[in-house]
Amino acid sequence: MSIVSPVASGRLIVFEGTDGTGKSTQIRLLADELSRRGHSVIATREPTQGPYGQQIRKLYLDRGSCSREEELELFIADRRMHVEELLRPALQSGQIVLCDRYFLSTAAYQGANGMDVATILARHGFAPQPDLAILFEAPVTLGIERITGGRGDSLNDFEKVENLIRVSEIFAALDLPYIRRIDATQPIEAVRKTILSLVLPLLATSRAVN
Repeated sequence: MSIVSPVASGRLIVFEGTDGTGKSTQIRLLADELSRRGHSVIATREPTQGPYGQQIRKLYLDRGSCSREEELELFIADRRMHVEELLRPALQSGQIVLCDRYFLSTAAYQGANGMDVATILARHGFAPQPDLAILFEAPVTLGIERITGGRGDSLNDFEKVENLIRVSEIFAALDLPYIRRIDATQPIEAVRKTILSLVLPLLATSRAVN
């Protein structure tokens, strides 16, 4: 069990969901809006650009090059470095951190790869708990269409339809108090307004560092 300190701090807001649901676009919009309102904002993402994150990105082209256990260890090592070097210092200095994917994605994607979801979550005691996890929900087929049609990208080894369906099912089953689900099939502006309605009240309250 983590020890919760009463020291006021920043906010950790994470954006989760299957690929192609519009998370990255909305993080940029939220970061711009919060900055305009005078908040100190850091937008980041996982996997990071660090050494473990670079190893993970190589798996996009050949996921079979390591075992599922090795893959999970890479994600955890990348996150541990991210927490130590950026997330915790930023939160302790009172900044708002917007993170594109966090440990819920690891639970969903590595869970879909055959690992135990509860065990994955339990291994993240070192990671600050999000103040808010915005879970973008949309049919997998729409996400694939946005990736291949809208962005003109090819699907990587994590974006295969069968895998994303399993990932979506795990996301749907997650039940944690900081999760809020939004309909990511809506127009960009409607999604932006929904996110603001979740975030702005949060910024008016104090946070305890864990």
